[in-house]
Amino acid sequence: QCDLQGLWRNELGSNMTLSALDAAGTFSGSYHTAVAATNKQILVSPLQGAQQHPGDKGQPTFGFTVQWQFADSTTAFVGQCFIDRRGKETLETTWLLREEVPSRRDTWKATR
Repeated sequence: QCDLQGLWRNELGSNMTLSALDAAGTFSGSYHTAVAATNKQILVSPLQGAQQHPGDKGQPTFGFTVQWQFADSTTAFVGQCFIDRRGKETLETTWLLREEVPSRRDTWKATR
């Protein structure tokens, strides 16, 4: 069964640390991105999430949000944890980033 708790690294060099799941399946942690569209110093940012109860295959879906500490934006990630035949765990995710814009007129350019 996949265990989300611990340190995760992606192919771009970003690091994520997740706490143990509580009884409700929620977790917290921190995200340190290696890539950002800003000139500001990149800071470690908090995250909050939830995991679906694992099915028979033990490869659960999950989602979490990151509140960036160096930008006026929030990112939502959704994904699934997979285990290969050797027992290696891999997280496959998709994300949406919403940036604060000055007016509703600019909403078209606020989401990546």
